[in-house]
Amino acid sequence: MLLVDDDPLVRTGLSMILNSAPDITVVGQAGDGDEAVPKVISHAPDVVIMDIRMHRMDGLAATSAVMALPRPPRVLILTTFDLDEYVFDALAAGASGFLLKESSPQEIIAAVRVVAGGEAMLSPRATKKLIGHFVAARISPRRRAALTKLGMLSDREREIVTAVAQGKANADIAAELFLSEATVKTHITRTFAKVDVTNRVQLTIFAYESGLVSV
Repeated sequence: MLLVDDDPLVRTGLSMILNSAPDITVVGQAGDGDEAVPKVISHAPDVVIMDIRMHRMDGLAATSAVMALPRPPRVLILTTFDLDEYVFDALAAGASGFLLKESSPQEIIAAVRVVAGGEAMLSPRATKKLIGHFVAARISPRRRAALTKLGMLSDREREIVTAVAQGKANADIAAELFLSEATVKTHITRTFAKVDVTNRVQLTIFAYESGLVSV
């Protein structure tokens, strides 16, 4: 784990929480976004918890810079949720999810484990509120591009994208649509390529932007 936050008290608290888990180790900390890339290169963490609002380089720019590395770690955005207008852009840039600063220690540890395991950290309630707030204000070229990509999807792929946006796991989607989990995974992988995304968070953003899932 690498912690990137300009508040030393937040970093200390997160470090104590995460190091209390037997399978998680905090290998480094950064006090600003511009320190993120050098720290990632030197410490090679599996997961980075990234604050969104920092004094010099913000979390959006830092996330983009980290994701541009040859083998980037997973990035979890740390946010106050209602105030952080850049969270949407950070998720679109490749972050694997977000943590609320009010999250409990158990929730923080669980989120890190999910992301470290290669999945996106999605809370259906929080994701809908966050994405809905910003998508509503962006009926712009992004919305038009999303509508074009939506036309490339089959009916089955649209069903699966809708289920992903609702926070359903592959096993639940498979049971609901009478498919095998392997088939669901194949559909999701193909959908990633068709709509030009790399993870379930970005696919969820696409679902809202295209209107496939309503706010």
